[in-house]
Amino acid sequence: MNGYVIDASVAVKWLVDEVYSKEADALLTSGSMFIAPSLVFAESVNALWAMHQRGDISDHDLSDAVDTLLAAPITLPVSMPQLSAAAARLASDLGHPAYDCFYLALAIQSQYPVVTADTRFHDRVRIHPYLADRIVHLSEAVTRIAGPRRPGRS
Repeated sequence: MNGYVIDASVAVKWLVDEVYSKEADALLTSGSMFIAPSLVFAESVNALWAMHQRGDISDHDLSDAVDTLLAAPITLPVSMPQLSAAAARLASDLGHPAYDCFYLALAIQSQYPVVTADTRFHDRVRIHPYLADRIVHLSEAVTRIAGPRRPGRS
């Protein structure tokens, strides 16, 4: 079974219709295992709240999205304190906010790549010589799961 560390940018796309939501849905139904630090809930709910504040989603949609998030097939294998030292080192090494580095720390520990729709985070990690293989952009994730196409197959 394939496994992926899911960040909040992907989780939110499971909940609301945005760019890459179709890719997020395909990932969700791929049969893969999804893990994340518990931070995924705080970040996702905050993103939903911001959408609500802008008037992009209603009170009812906000409530439904949070309920759906809580039921999502995401396992929390490691506590935030256990990831803190590694996340801090990664943030320092990458010059990138620590909250994203919690996902990356879990990816390193679990040997599963982070799937993200956050282009800035993706691009920062992809240029690092030792971390480039630890992240995949959501736009590429479905292709990665499906694997290479074989000649003569459509």
